[in-house]
Amino acid sequence: MGKLNTLREKWGLGPVQFGLVILTFALGGSLSGRLCTKILDLAFLERNWAFWLIYPLFLTILWPFSVIFVSFFTGQFSFFKGYLGRVGAKLFGYTGANSTIHIAIFASGAGSNARKIIEYFEGADAQPGANTQNRIKVSLIVCNVPTAGVLNIAKEKGIPTLLINKEEFASTGYVESLRNADIEFIVLAGFLWKVPAVLVRAFQPGKAKAKGIINIHPALLPKYGGKGMYGSRVHEAVVAAGETQSGITIHWVNEHYDEGAIIYQATCSIQKDDTPEILADKIHALEHAHFAPTIEKLLLK
Repeated sequence: MGKLNTLREKWGLGPVQFGLVILTFALGGSLSGRLCTKILDLAFLERNWAFWLIYPLFLTILWPFSVIFVSFFTGQFSFFKGYLGRVGAKLFGYTGANSTIHIAIFASGAGSNARKIIEYFEGADAQPGANTQNRIKVSLIVCNVPTAGVLNIAKEKGIPTLLINKEEFASTGYVESLRNADIEFIVLAGFLWKVPAVLVRAFQPGKAKAKGIINIHPALLPKYGGKGMYGSRVHEAVVAAGETQSGITIHWVNEHYDEGAIIYQATCSIQKDDTPEILADKIHALEHAHFAPTIEKLLLK
């Protein structure tokens, strides 16, 4: 059971879906074996050495088609489409150096940062001197609020969306959905839920094609971070404390709120008569100026 639980966690599947996936593997394997035997029996008068020599090769060819066929009936076509695609990439070679890097943006609100990132990477030369052989594409918008403005941006830009619910997110992290979309890198841009451990582990840099998860925080961490510190709450706390400067922090995401290693910080001054709203405008300007270039430098270094 321990190995099965490890496999289920690796795939990011809930118990029911994991059971259906295992059932599909079993039925697909059985079907491919029966088909292989029937077809070869028609081709050979007897099961001689040639029969058994060809059998494993022919079985290997039939297996993926059988599994895909069965997956339609078990409701796991999406999983097996992505799974077989990844297996094929490993077998026939994956040339990551010149391929597009697909990123997903997680957002809960209006999506101003998401728009800036999308439009930045729509440009032919996002960063002067960048290695243009490696292209970066926002390929998925993940959102937890059905009415969020970021979904309108995704529709405008023709980017697929994934609307998530809290229970399944905590359980599976939607890892398999992200993998099926070829996502390698996750950007949190105003996303208000805590990222579950299963997703953090699945996207650890260097694991498979994963390149990590990053977040942007509207203050200079480690100050003014942690659970409940987001948006206007942060700016109100900073102004109330009489700080003379604030800024943004772009950091790696781990299993705790705002505690991942810091990647980049930029600062702005706070005047005595600045309100939280004025500070928010200054922070937004920093976010829009620095977030996308930092993503590019991380992925193309």
